[in-house]
Amino acid sequence: MHLRFPMPRARRRLAALAVALATLAGLLVHAAVTASAAVPPTPSGWSLVWSDDFNGTAGSAPSSANWIVDTGHSYPGGPGNWGTGEIQNYTGNASNLSLDGTGNLRITPQRSGSGEWTSARIETRRADFKPADGRVLRIEGRIQMPNVTGQAALGYWPAFWALGSPYRGNYWNWPGIGEFDIMENVNGINSVWGVLHCGVNPGGPCNETNGLGASRACPGASCQSAFHTYRFEWDRSVTPNQLRWYVDGQQFHSVSQSQFDAGTWNNMTGHAGYFLLLNVAMGGAFPNGVAGFGTPTAATVPGRPMMVDYVAVWQSGGGTDPSPTPSPTPPGGIDARSTIQAERYQAQSGTMVENTTDTGGGQNVGAISNGDWLRFDGVNFGGQAASQIQVRVASGAAGGVSGLVQVRLDSPTAPPIGDFAVANTGGWQSWRTVPANISPVTGTHTVYLTFSSGQPADYVNVNWLTFAN
Repeated sequence: MHLRFPMPRARRRLAALAVALATLAGLLVHAAVTASAAVPPTPSGWSLVWSDDFNGTAGSAPSSANWIVDTGHSYPGGPGNWGTGEIQNYTGNASNLSLDGTGNLRITPQRSGSGEWTSARIETRRADFKPADGRVLRIEGRIQMPNVTGQAALGYWPAFWALGSPYRGNYWNWPGIGEFDIMENVNGINSVWGVLHCGVNPGGPCNETNGLGASRACPGASCQSAFHTYRFEWDRSVTPNQLRWYVDGQQFHSVSQSQFDAGTWNNMTGHAGYFLLLNVAMGGAFPNGVAGFGTPTAATVPGRPMMVDYVAVWQSGGGTDPSPTPSPTPPGGIDARSTIQAERYQAQSGTMVENTTDTGGGQNVGAISNGDWLRFDGVNFGGQAASQIQVRVASGAAGGVSGLVQVRLDSPTAPPIGDFAVANTGGWQSWRTVPANISPVTGTHTVYLTFSSGQPADYVNVNWLTFAN
Protein backbone atom coordinates (compact mmCIF):
# COMPACT_ATOMS: atom_id res chain seq x y z
CA MET A 1 0.00 0.00 0.00
CA HIS A 2 2.96 2.37 0.27
CA LEU A 3 3.52 3.01 -3.43
CA ARG A 4 4.06 6.75 -3.25
CA PHE A 5 4.67 8.09 -6.73
CA PRO A 6 3.23 7.59 -10.24
CA MET A 7 4.13 4.21 -11.69
CA PRO A 8 6.94 4.00 -14.27
CA ARG A 9 6.35 2.84 -17.81
CA ALA A 10 7.27 -0.74 -16.91
CA ARG A 11 4.43 -0.88 -14.38
CA ARG A 12 2.03 0.62 -16.96
CA ARG A 13 3.03 -2.06 -19.46
CA LEU A 14 2.41 -4.64 -16.77
CA ALA A 15 -1.01 -3.11 -16.18
CA ALA A 16 -1.80 -3.27 -19.89
CA LEU A 17 -0.88 -6.94 -19.88
CA ALA A 18 -3.09 -7.46 -16.82
CA VAL A 19 -6.01 -5.86 -18.68
CA ALA A 20 -5.48 -8.28 -21.55
CA LEU A 21 -5.36 -11.18 -19.12
CA ALA A 22 -8.55 -9.91 -17.50
CA THR A 23 -10.30 -9.94 -20.87
CA LEU A 24 -9.18 -13.49 -21.51
CA ALA A 25 -10.14 -14.58 -17.99
CA GLY A 26 -13.57 -13.06 -18.50
CA LEU A 27 -14.21 -15.74 -21.12
CA LEU A 28 -13.44 -18.40 -18.53
CA VAL A 29 -15.47 -17.15 -15.57
CA HIS A 30 -17.08 -19.87 -13.47
CA ALA A 31 -19.88 -19.57 -10.94
CA ALA A 32 -18.73 -17.96 -7.70
CA VAL A 33 -18.07 -20.31 -4.82
CA THR A 34 -19.97 -20.09 -1.56
CA ALA A 35 -19.69 -16.60 -0.17
CA SER A 36 -19.21 -17.48 3.47
CA ALA A 37 -17.13 -20.25 5.02
CA ALA A 38 -15.50 -20.84 8.38
CA VAL A 39 -11.75 -20.65 8.94
CA PRO A 40 -10.41 -23.88 7.37
CA PRO A 41 -9.34 -26.72 9.67
CA THR A 42 -5.71 -26.46 10.73
CA PRO A 43 -3.64 -28.70 8.44
CA SER A 44 -1.59 -31.51 9.92
CA GLY A 45 1.85 -30.21 10.77
CA TRP A 46 0.60 -26.68 11.52
CA SER A 47 -0.88 -24.78 14.47
CA LEU A 48 -3.35 -21.91 14.39
CA VAL A 49 -1.76 -18.72 15.71
CA TRP A 50 -4.68 -16.29 15.23
CA SER A 51 -7.87 -15.94 13.21
CA ASP A 52 -11.09 -14.00 12.70
CA ASP A 53 -14.02 -15.37 10.67
CA PHE A 54 -16.12 -12.17 11.00
CA ASN A 55 -19.18 -13.78 12.49
CA GLY A 56 -21.60 -11.33 14.06
CA THR A 57 -24.79 -9.36 13.68
CA ALA A 58 -25.37 -7.57 10.39
CA GLY A 59 -24.27 -3.95 10.64
CA SER A 60 -22.01 -4.53 13.65
CA ALA A 61 -18.34 -3.61 13.76
CA PRO A 62 -15.49 -6.16 13.57
CA SER A 63 -14.15 -7.37 16.91
CA SER A 64 -12.45 -4.57 18.82
CA ALA A 65 -10.40 -7.25 20.61
CA ASN A 66 -8.86 -8.20 17.25
CA TRP A 67 -8.85 -4.99 15.22
CA ILE A 68 -7.97 -1.30 15.43
CA VAL A 69 -10.04 0.98 13.18
CA ASP A 70 -7.93 3.65 11.45
CA THR A 71 -9.65 6.96 10.73
CA GLY A 72 -8.99 10.16 8.86
CA HIS A 73 -6.40 10.93 6.20
CA SER A 74 -3.26 9.85 8.10
CA TYR A 75 -1.84 8.48 11.32
CA PRO A 76 -1.36 11.28 13.89
CA GLY A 77 1.98 12.80 12.95
CA GLY A 78 2.36 10.49 9.96
CA PRO A 79 2.56 11.29 6.24
CA GLY A 80 -0.56 12.83 4.72
CA ASN A 81 -2.95 10.76 2.64
CA TRP A 82 -1.48 7.67 4.34
CA GLY A 83 1.76 8.21 2.41
CA THR A 84 0.27 7.00 -0.89
CA GLY A 85 -1.71 9.95 -2.25
CA GLU A 86 -5.06 8.20 -1.69
CA ILE A 87 -7.90 10.69 -1.26
CA GLN A 88 -10.59 9.01 0.86
CA ASN A 89 -11.41 9.74 4.49
CA TYR A 90 -11.33 6.53 6.52
CA THR A 91 -14.17 6.11 9.03
CA GLY A 92 -15.62 3.53 11.37
CA ASN A 93 -19.15 4.19 10.16
CA ALA A 94 -21.26 1.12 9.43
CA SER A 95 -21.79 2.38 5.88
CA ASN A 96 -18.03 1.92 5.33
CA LEU A 97 -17.17 -0.87 7.76
CA SER A 98 -19.48 -3.61 9.05
CA LEU A 99 -20.19 -7.31 9.26
CA ASP A 100 -22.85 -8.58 6.86
CA GLY A 101 -24.43 -11.07 9.27
CA THR A 102 -23.47 -14.10 7.17
CA GLY A 103 -19.82 -14.39 8.19
CA ASN A 104 -18.20 -11.66 6.08
CA LEU A 105 -16.63 -8.26 6.68
CA ARG A 106 -17.62 -5.50 4.25
CA ILE A 107 -15.33 -2.52 3.53
CA THR A 108 -17.34 -0.21 1.30
CA PRO A 109 -16.17 3.04 -0.35
CA GLN A 110 -18.88 5.70 -0.44
CA ARG A 111 -19.15 9.10 -2.11
CA SER A 112 -21.13 11.91 -0.51
CA GLY A 113 -23.34 14.37 -2.33
CA SER A 114 -20.50 16.91 -2.15
CA GLY A 115 -18.10 14.44 -3.78
CA GLU A 116 -16.10 13.37 -0.71
CA TRP A 117 -15.01 9.73 -0.72
CA THR A 118 -15.05 7.69 2.50
CA SER A 119 -13.92 4.11 3.11
CA ALA A 120 -12.40 1.96 5.87
CA ARG A 121 -9.07 0.55 7.01
CA ILE A 122 -8.45 -1.83 9.94
CA GLU A 123 -5.32 -3.36 11.40
CA THR A 124 -4.74 -6.19 13.87
CA ARG A 125 -4.02 -5.31 17.47
CA ARG A 126 -1.37 -8.01 17.43
CA ALA A 127 1.88 -6.88 15.85
CA ASP A 128 3.98 -9.97 16.49
CA PHE A 129 3.21 -12.21 13.53
CA LYS A 130 6.55 -13.83 12.80
CA PRO A 131 7.71 -17.44 12.38
CA ALA A 132 9.87 -19.00 15.04
CA ASP A 133 13.33 -20.04 13.90
CA GLY A 134 13.01 -23.10 11.67
CA ARG A 135 9.27 -22.61 11.12
CA VAL A 136 6.98 -21.29 8.37
CA LEU A 137 4.38 -18.58 8.97
CA ARG A 138 1.30 -18.67 6.73
CA ILE A 139 -0.95 -15.60 6.52
CA GLU A 140 -4.16 -16.20 4.60
CA GLY A 141 -7.42 -14.44 3.75
CA ARG A 142 -10.44 -15.43 1.70
CA ILE A 143 -11.56 -12.28 -0.07
CA GLN A 144 -13.76 -11.04 -2.87
CA MET A 145 -12.47 -7.81 -4.34
CA PRO A 146 -15.01 -5.03 -5.00
CA ASN A 147 -17.23 -6.33 -7.79
CA VAL A 148 -16.72 -3.44 -10.17
CA THR A 149 -14.72 -3.19 -13.40
CA GLY A 150 -13.96 -0.83 -16.26
CA GLN A 151 -14.50 2.93 -15.99
CA ALA A 152 -16.72 2.41 -12.93
CA ALA A 153 -13.76 0.90 -11.04
CA LEU A 154 -11.19 3.66 -11.62
CA GLY A 155 -9.50 4.49 -8.32
CA TYR A 156 -10.54 1.39 -6.36
CA TRP A 157 -7.51 0.06 -4.47
CA PRO A 158 -8.35 -2.93 -2.19
CA ALA A 159 -5.54 -4.51 -0.21
CA PHE A 160 -4.66 -7.21 2.33
CA TRP A 161 -1.17 -6.58 3.66
CA ALA A 162 1.28 -6.51 6.59
CA LEU A 163 3.58 -3.85 8.07
CA GLY A 164 6.58 -4.27 10.37
CA SER A 165 5.70 -3.55 13.99
CA PRO A 166 8.26 -0.70 14.41
CA TYR A 167 6.04 1.38 12.11
CA ARG A 168 3.57 1.84 14.95
CA GLY A 169 4.26 5.16 16.60
CA ASN A 170 7.00 6.14 14.16
CA TYR A 171 5.37 6.33 10.68
CA TRP A 172 8.57 7.58 9.02
CA ASN A 173 10.67 4.41 9.00
CA TRP A 174 9.05 2.89 5.90
CA PRO A 175 10.16 0.91 3.91
CA GLY A 176 13.07 -0.28 6.07
CA ILE A 177 10.79 -2.06 8.57
CA GLY A 178 9.25 -4.14 5.78
CA GLU A 179 5.87 -4.48 4.09
CA PHE A 180 4.27 -7.62 2.65
CA ASP A 181 1.44 -6.87 0.22
CA ILE A 182 -0.42 -10.19 0.18
CA MET A 183 -3.18 -9.00 -2.16
CA GLU A 184 -3.41 -5.68 -3.98
CA ASN A 185 -5.59 -4.67 -6.90
CA VAL A 186 -6.41 -1.44 -8.69
CA ASN A 187 -9.04 -0.18 -11.09
CA GLY A 188 -11.04 -3.42 -11.21
CA ILE A 189 -8.39 -5.29 -13.24
CA ASN A 190 -8.66 -9.07 -12.98
CA SER A 191 -5.26 -9.41 -11.37
CA VAL A 192 -3.71 -9.86 -7.95
CA TRP A 193 -0.42 -8.16 -7.14
CA GLY A 194 1.96 -9.51 -4.50
CA VAL A 195 4.70 -7.06 -3.48
CA LEU A 196 7.59 -6.76 -1.01
CA HIS A 197 8.71 -3.32 0.19
CA CYS A 198 12.03 -2.94 2.04
CA GLY A 199 15.30 -1.00 2.27
CA VAL A 200 15.35 2.67 1.40
CA ASN A 201 13.16 4.99 -0.65
CA PRO A 202 13.70 5.72 -3.47
CA GLY A 203 15.64 2.86 -5.07
CA GLY A 204 17.44 0.37 -2.86
CA PRO A 205 17.24 -3.42 -2.97
CA CYS A 206 13.42 -3.38 -3.26
CA ASN A 207 13.36 -0.88 -6.15
CA GLU A 208 11.23 1.61 -4.24
CA THR A 209 8.74 3.02 -4.52
CA ASN A 210 7.54 0.15 -6.72
CA GLY A 211 8.78 -2.70 -4.53
CA LEU A 212 9.55 -6.21 -5.75
CA GLY A 213 6.28 -7.51 -7.13
CA ALA A 214 4.52 -9.88 -9.47
CA SER A 215 0.92 -10.28 -10.61
CA ARG A 216 -1.40 -12.75 -12.28
CA ALA A 217 -5.07 -13.18 -13.12
CA CYS A 218 -7.19 -14.94 -10.52
CA PRO A 219 -7.74 -18.63 -11.32
CA GLY A 220 -11.15 -19.52 -12.74
CA ALA A 221 -13.64 -16.80 -11.82
CA SER A 222 -12.34 -13.23 -11.92
CA CYS A 223 -10.95 -11.55 -8.82
CA GLN A 224 -13.98 -9.25 -8.75
CA SER A 225 -16.76 -11.80 -9.29
CA ALA A 226 -15.83 -14.44 -6.68
CA PHE A 227 -14.00 -15.16 -3.46
CA HIS A 228 -10.38 -16.26 -3.77
CA THR A 229 -7.84 -17.31 -1.16
CA TYR A 230 -4.74 -15.12 -0.91
CA ARG A 231 -1.79 -16.45 1.04
CA PHE A 232 1.68 -15.30 2.03
CA GLU A 233 4.35 -17.56 3.53
CA TRP A 234 7.49 -16.52 5.39
CA ASP A 235 9.72 -19.59 5.46
CA ARG A 236 12.48 -19.75 8.08
CA SER A 237 12.83 -23.53 7.73
CA VAL A 238 15.19 -23.19 4.75
CA THR A 239 18.48 -21.39 4.19
CA PRO A 240 18.34 -18.83 2.71
CA ASN A 241 14.87 -17.91 4.01
CA GLN A 242 12.08 -17.55 1.46
CA LEU A 243 8.99 -15.32 1.03
CA ARG A 244 6.18 -16.71 -1.16
CA TRP A 245 2.85 -15.45 -2.50
CA TYR A 246 -0.14 -17.59 -3.57
CA VAL A 247 -3.65 -17.24 -4.96
CA ASP A 248 -5.97 -20.24 -4.53
CA GLY A 249 -2.95 -22.34 -3.65
CA GLN A 250 -1.02 -21.42 -6.81
CA GLN A 251 2.32 -19.70 -6.19
CA PHE A 252 2.91 -16.63 -8.36
CA HIS A 253 5.74 -14.74 -6.64
CA SER A 254 8.75 -15.47 -4.43
CA VAL A 255 11.66 -13.56 -2.94
CA SER A 256 14.81 -15.03 -1.38
CA GLN A 257 16.89 -13.77 1.52
CA SER A 258 19.88 -14.16 -0.79
CA GLN A 259 18.67 -11.13 -2.79
CA PHE A 260 19.46 -8.75 0.10
CA ASP A 261 22.38 -7.58 2.17
CA ALA A 262 22.35 -8.65 5.81
CA GLY A 263 21.36 -5.21 7.11
CA THR A 264 18.33 -4.86 4.86
CA TRP A 265 17.09 -8.36 5.69
CA ASN A 266 17.60 -7.87 9.43
CA ASN A 267 15.80 -4.52 9.43
CA MET A 268 12.64 -6.11 8.00
CA THR A 269 12.79 -9.47 9.82
CA GLY A 270 14.75 -8.88 13.03
CA HIS A 271 12.03 -6.95 14.88
CA ALA A 272 9.07 -8.34 16.88
CA GLY A 273 6.94 -9.14 13.83
CA TYR A 274 4.14 -7.75 11.67
CA PHE A 275 0.57 -6.50 11.99
CA LEU A 276 -2.05 -7.18 9.31
CA LEU A 277 -4.21 -4.64 7.48
CA LEU A 278 -7.38 -4.69 5.36
CA ASN A 279 -8.54 -1.60 3.49
CA VAL A 280 -10.02 -0.17 0.32
CA ALA A 281 -8.33 3.08 -0.69
CA MET A 282 -9.59 5.40 -3.42
CA GLY A 283 -7.10 7.01 -5.77
CA GLY A 284 -3.40 7.37 -5.09
CA ALA A 285 -0.11 6.50 -6.71
CA PHE A 286 -0.85 2.92 -7.74
CA PRO A 287 -4.28 3.33 -9.42
CA ASN A 288 -3.22 6.67 -10.92
CA GLY A 289 0.01 5.22 -12.28
CA VAL A 290 -1.76 2.23 -13.84
CA ALA A 291 -4.51 4.37 -15.33
CA GLY A 292 -2.13 7.08 -16.54
CA PHE A 293 -4.28 9.85 -15.02
CA GLY A 294 -5.84 10.88 -11.72
CA THR A 295 -8.46 8.67 -10.13
CA PRO A 296 -11.22 8.28 -9.09
CA THR A 297 -13.15 10.01 -11.88
CA ALA A 298 -16.76 11.09 -12.36
CA ALA A 299 -17.40 7.65 -13.87
CA THR A 300 -16.26 5.83 -10.72
CA VAL A 301 -19.19 4.14 -8.97
CA PRO A 302 -19.32 4.09 -5.14
CA GLY A 303 -20.77 1.41 -2.89
CA ARG A 304 -18.95 -1.72 -4.10
CA PRO A 305 -17.51 -3.52 -1.04
CA MET A 306 -14.49 -5.71 -0.55
CA MET A 307 -15.81 -8.84 1.20
CA VAL A 308 -13.57 -10.70 3.65
CA ASP A 309 -14.67 -14.17 4.77
CA TYR A 310 -11.78 -14.87 7.16
CA VAL A 311 -8.21 -14.00 7.99
CA ALA A 312 -6.02 -16.63 9.64
CA VAL A 313 -2.39 -17.10 10.61
CA TRP A 314 -0.81 -20.53 10.98
CA GLN A 315 2.70 -21.67 11.88
CA SER A 316 4.38 -24.94 11.01
CA GLY A 317 5.71 -27.02 13.88
CA GLY A 318 7.92 -29.97 14.69
CA GLY A 319 6.82 -33.58 14.98
CA THR A 320 4.26 -35.49 12.99
CA ASP A 321 1.36 -33.44 14.29
CA PRO A 322 2.25 -30.17 16.05
CA SER A 323 -1.43 -29.25 16.40
CA PRO A 324 -2.83 -32.22 18.34
CA THR A 325 -6.49 -32.95 18.78
CA PRO A 326 -7.51 -31.47 22.15
CA SER A 327 -7.38 -34.15 24.82
CA PRO A 328 -10.65 -35.35 26.34
CA THR A 329 -10.90 -34.95 30.09
CA PRO A 330 -10.55 -38.40 31.67
CA PRO A 331 -13.28 -39.74 34.00
CA GLY A 332 -12.72 -38.28 37.45
CA GLY A 333 -10.71 -35.43 35.99
CA ILE A 334 -6.97 -34.82 35.80
CA ASP A 335 -5.02 -35.42 39.00
CA ALA A 336 -3.63 -31.99 39.90
CA ARG A 337 -0.56 -33.63 41.45
CA SER A 338 0.32 -35.60 38.32
CA THR A 339 2.63 -34.26 35.61
CA ILE A 340 0.23 -32.45 33.27
CA GLN A 341 1.79 -32.24 29.81
CA ALA A 342 1.29 -28.73 28.42
CA GLU A 343 0.52 -29.97 24.89
CA ARG A 344 -2.45 -32.00 26.23
CA TYR A 345 -4.51 -28.86 26.78
CA GLN A 346 -8.24 -28.89 26.01
CA ALA A 347 -8.04 -25.45 24.35
CA GLN A 348 -5.45 -22.75 23.63
CA SER A 349 -4.98 -19.37 22.03
CA GLY A 350 -1.95 -18.10 20.14
CA THR A 351 0.47 -20.96 20.78
CA MET A 352 2.04 -23.82 18.83
CA VAL A 353 3.34 -27.30 19.64
CA GLU A 354 6.86 -28.47 18.77
CA ASN A 355 9.27 -31.31 19.56
CA THR A 356 11.29 -30.85 22.73
CA THR A 357 14.81 -31.92 23.68
CA ASP A 358 13.90 -31.85 27.39
CA THR A 359 14.34 -35.02 29.43
CA GLY A 360 11.83 -37.62 28.29
CA GLY A 361 11.37 -36.06 24.86
CA GLY A 362 7.89 -35.55 23.48
CA GLN A 363 6.54 -32.10 22.76
CA ASN A 364 6.23 -28.69 24.37
CA VAL A 365 4.03 -25.67 23.81
CA GLY A 366 5.92 -22.75 22.27
CA ALA A 367 5.65 -19.38 20.53
CA ILE A 368 3.96 -18.02 23.67
CA SER A 369 3.54 -14.27 23.91
CA ASN A 370 1.38 -11.65 25.60
CA GLY A 371 -2.32 -12.55 25.66
CA ASP A 372 -1.89 -16.28 24.89
CA TRP A 373 -3.42 -18.97 27.13
CA LEU A 374 -3.76 -22.71 27.72
CA ARG A 375 -6.85 -24.40 29.22
CA PHE A 376 -6.93 -27.67 31.17
CA ASP A 377 -10.39 -28.98 32.07
CA GLY A 378 -11.38 -31.04 35.07
CA VAL A 379 -8.22 -30.64 37.16
CA ASN A 380 -8.99 -32.45 40.42
CA PHE A 381 -7.25 -31.03 43.51
CA GLY A 382 -9.16 -33.28 45.95
CA GLY A 383 -9.97 -32.33 49.53
CA GLN A 384 -6.43 -31.44 50.59
CA ALA A 385 -5.52 -27.97 49.39
CA ALA A 386 -2.71 -27.49 46.89
CA SER A 387 -0.68 -24.36 47.60
CA GLN A 388 2.08 -24.52 44.99
CA ILE A 389 2.44 -24.91 41.22
CA GLN A 390 5.59 -26.06 39.45
CA VAL A 391 6.01 -25.27 35.74
CA ARG A 392 8.74 -26.52 33.39
CA VAL A 393 9.74 -23.53 31.24
CA ALA A 394 12.40 -22.45 28.75
CA SER A 395 13.09 -19.12 27.09
CA GLY A 396 15.33 -17.78 24.35
CA ALA A 397 13.81 -14.30 24.59
CA ALA A 398 15.98 -11.34 23.70
CA GLY A 399 17.46 -9.17 26.41
CA GLY A 400 14.86 -7.01 28.11
CA VAL A 401 11.97 -9.29 27.05
CA SER A 402 10.18 -11.08 29.88
CA GLY A 403 6.70 -11.81 31.13
CA LEU A 404 4.45 -13.53 33.64
CA VAL A 405 3.07 -17.06 33.74
CA GLN A 406 -0.24 -16.76 35.59
CA VAL A 407 -2.58 -19.41 37.05
CA ARG A 408 -6.33 -18.76 36.96
CA LEU A 409 -9.34 -20.90 37.83
CA ASP A 410 -12.48 -21.39 35.72
CA SER A 411 -12.03 -18.28 33.54
CA PRO A 412 -9.12 -16.78 31.60
CA THR A 413 -10.07 -13.39 33.05
CA ALA A 414 -10.45 -14.48 36.70
CA PRO A 415 -7.95 -12.96 39.15
CA PRO A 416 -4.71 -14.98 39.17
CA ILE A 417 -4.26 -17.29 42.15
CA GLY A 418 -0.50 -17.18 41.58
CA ASP A 419 2.15 -16.21 39.06
CA PHE A 420 5.86 -16.01 38.38
CA ALA A 421 8.12 -14.06 36.03
CA VAL A 422 10.29 -15.65 33.37
CA ALA A 423 12.99 -14.29 31.09
CA ASN A 424 15.78 -15.83 29.03
CA THR A 425 16.86 -19.21 30.46
CA GLY A 426 19.66 -19.70 27.95
CA GLY A 427 17.63 -20.89 24.97
CA TRP A 428 14.22 -22.10 23.79
CA GLN A 429 15.17 -25.66 24.83
CA SER A 430 17.09 -24.73 27.98
CA TRP A 431 14.64 -26.01 30.58
CA ARG A 432 14.16 -25.26 34.27
CA THR A 433 11.40 -26.04 36.77
CA VAL A 434 10.01 -22.90 38.44
CA PRO A 435 7.90 -23.19 41.62
CA ALA A 436 5.39 -20.54 42.67
CA ASN A 437 2.99 -20.21 45.57
CA ILE A 438 -0.74 -20.15 44.81
CA SER A 439 -3.83 -19.50 46.88
CA PRO A 440 -4.94 -22.85 48.39
CA VAL A 441 -7.19 -24.80 46.04
CA THR A 442 -9.48 -27.79 46.60
CA GLY A 443 -12.12 -29.46 44.45
CA THR A 444 -12.22 -29.75 40.68
CA HIS A 445 -11.59 -26.74 38.42
CA THR A 446 -10.75 -25.63 34.91
CA VAL A 447 -7.17 -24.38 35.11
CA TYR A 448 -5.89 -21.66 32.80
CA LEU A 449 -2.27 -20.74 32.27
CA THR A 450 -2.31 -17.19 30.95
CA PHE A 451 0.67 -15.21 29.72
CA SER A 452 1.24 -11.48 30.16
CA SER A 453 4.12 -9.35 28.89
CA GLY A 454 4.81 -5.71 28.23
CA GLN A 455 6.47 -6.66 24.93
CA PRO A 456 4.84 -8.32 21.88
CA ALA A 457 7.66 -10.85 21.37
CA ASP A 458 7.50 -14.56 22.30
CA TYR A 459 9.03 -15.03 25.74
CA VAL A 460 8.43 -18.56 27.04
CA ASN A 461 7.96 -22.25 26.17
CA VAL A 462 6.11 -24.61 28.53
CA ASN A 463 6.67 -28.39 28.77
CA TRP A 464 4.59 -29.44 31.78
CA LEU A 465 3.02 -28.32 35.03
CA THR A 466 2.04 -29.92 38.33
CA PHE A 467 0.59 -28.86 41.67
CA ALA A 468 1.83 -29.63 45.19
CA ASN A 469 0.67 -29.16 48.77
